[in-house]
This record gives sequence, structure tokens and C-alpha cells, in this order.
Amino acid sequence: MSDIKLGVSLFSFSTDYVKGILSLEDCIRSAAEMGAEGFELVGTTMLRSYPYATDKVLGEIKSMTDAYGVDFVSYGANTDRGLRSDRDLTEEEMLQSTIIDLKTANKLGCKMMRAQYLLSPSAIGKLAPYAEAYGVKVGVEIHNPEYPTSPKMQEYLEVIEKSGSEYIGFVPDFGCFATRPNKIYWDQALENGAPLELLELAAKLRYDGVPRQEAAKRLKDAGANGPVMGAFNGMYGFVQFSHEPDFEGLKKIMPHVIYFHGKFHYIDENLEEASIPYGDILPIIQESNFNGYIMSEYEASDDALGMTKRHLQMQRNILGN
Repeated sequence: MSDIKLGVSLFSFSTDYVKGILSLEDCIRSAAEMGAEGFELVGTTMLRSYPYATDKVLGEIKSMTDAYGVDFVSYGANTDRGLRSDRDLTEEEMLQSTIIDLKTANKLGCKMMRAQYLLSPSAIGKLAPYAEAYGVKVGVEIHNPEYPTSPKMQEYLEVIEKSGSEYIGFVPDFGCFATRPNKIYWDQALENGAPLELLELAAKLRYDGVPRQEAAKRLKDAGANGPVMGAFNGMYGFVQFSHEPDFEGLKKIMPHVIYFHGKFHYIDENLEEASIPYGDILPIIQESNFNGYIMSEYEASDDALGMTKRHLQMQRNILGN
């Protein structure tokens, strides 16, 4: 039987944080007040001493977690191959950068870390003994347009299974199970002058699996303007959707899931996500033997606190908590 804990990725509040509306302490306090059992921090966004954890920063964060009674459980690492201006980092350089992230996560007291799939399957395999040594489980994020059984993710799965290590696995992002267009982008396109019938055509082309170049040509031939093509590019990029999400693939990788990113873009007043079928996803997790966190991750900017609070309550309702 699963033991699902609900947490919050502080990335959800990053727009307000960057604008100076919320401090780090505000973000941590807000997560606690919403009933989150733990939180994730993305180093490049909110760790002042990134990529290291200085003793001063460590003390500040510990005082906050102690004050608000919430656990700092996961660290969002960044795989940036473009650190140099003259060339991309090599695989070995990216591995060494990730080892620094592991050390930081360990010093912060985190037991889990998110890695991005720019870190190759081979590098993830090499990372396993370091993850074990530092006591931090590392999950490769399965982020749209990838999905559990996509060819790239299957390469990671092969390495993970071959390693036999419990310290490397996956962090599935719920966005890869979307069944409808992203409401935020859709509404923005309409506001910017996109004809509804052409947006609907773009969505149909995506649902029908029409290749991107052919779909773009058909849209342009139909008179698509800039807002339509902007929304279309998202539909074929990081906010893809499908009538048949890869739920069977999710079931197969469950033994290797470290934790989840509960991606959401818009929760309506009835506590339903506009494009991601939580009513289908959460029961799959609940019926498995998963013991761990779902980290609410808001990927929009308006009313972050209100939307995240709704998201947590929506999950509680579905899980029967």
C-alpha cells in the first residue's frame, strides 16, 4: 500500500520570489501553512550560494524549517551544458557538476535530488556510487515532451535497472500526461488575437499526430497568425498532450520512481486541473507500493499561492485524505 506525502516545490512561487514579492522565508512559511509535509528548492532560483551550500545559508534555512515545522526534502539540480561561451560542456564535465549538486543536496539535508535529462544515461549510471555515498537518491526528470516509454527514457531505464542501485531512478512530471491544451497558453493566444477555429485546428493536428512541419504548413495555409503559431509551438514542445497518456509506462517504472513533480497550470474553482488528468494519475500511484512525495509544481505566474493551495486540496480530495 502506498504512503503518499504531499509537498511543494518552491519553484511554484519563483515569479513572486524573483520580483521581490516573496522572500525565501515567505515561500517556506506559505508551503507549511498550506499543509505541505515537505518542500523542494531549485538551486539556481533560490539558493543564494549556488552551486554550494554555505554554512550561513544552511543555518538560515534550518532556522526557517525549524520555525515552520516543514521538511526540506528535495533539491532541484540544474544540468547546464552552456556554462561556457565557447563550447558545450562535455559529458564528464556535466557529471562533475552534478556531483557538486549531490554534495550540496547532502549538506542541505536533502534525501532526494532532481536531475535533468541533459545528463546522459551513461552519466546517470556513473553517478550511482556517488549518490549512495552521499545518501541522496537522484531521479531523472521525465518532462514533456518525453514520457515513461519514450526512447530516451527507455535508455535511462536500461541503465537504472542494470546498475541495481536504489539511488538512481526517475522524477516523473505530471505534465507529460496532459490530455488537453494548456489553458494558460490557450487563453493568452485568444487574448492576443488568435482565431478560435485555428487554435482548435492546431489542437486537432496535435491530437491526430500530424508531423510538426506538415502541421505548421497546414496552419499557415489556413491563415494562422503569430499568436496561433506561438500556441502551436507549445503544443508540439513542452506542453504536448494526447488522447492516450502513457499510463501503462508509468505503471512499469513505478519501482524506480524517486518522487513526483505534481505539475499544474490552472486549478479551477471546482478544484480540477484544466489539462492534466489527476483523477487518472493519482489512483495509479495510490494502487502501487510507492512511498514518497508528490511535489506540487506550479508553472504559471498568476496567484501562485492561491493556485498551489487549491492544488494541494485537489490532491487530498482525490486521494481521500
